[in-house]
Amino acid sequence: MEKRLTEQEIATRIKDLEMVSDQAWELKDGKLHIALKFKDFVTAFAFMTAAAIHAEKLNHHPEWKNVYNRVEIDLTTHEAGGITALDFELAELMGESAK
Repeated sequence: MEKRLTEQEIATRIKDLEMVSDQAWELKDGKLHIALKFKDFVTAFAFMTAAAIHAEKLNHHPEWKNVYNRVEIDLTTHEAGGITALDFELAELMGESAK
């Protein structure tokens, strides 16, 4: 089982995450959060498809919502009761998928 990160570890790691489509990951309601806007629905859905493949390989799935060209993502590890290294790994892979 993944180890829950401390507040200090989260604060340090969140600074190291690359911006995604000019948006920064933030801590919101105890989860890693980002709200992305794409040029259209197809581009947003293509991002979600690529991100879903990474999530499935990691066996770690996001909480997310898509409305037209917007995708909101929250990452947390439910089994650990908070944010773990796995959430940061998925955030990095999602950032690569948005390029």
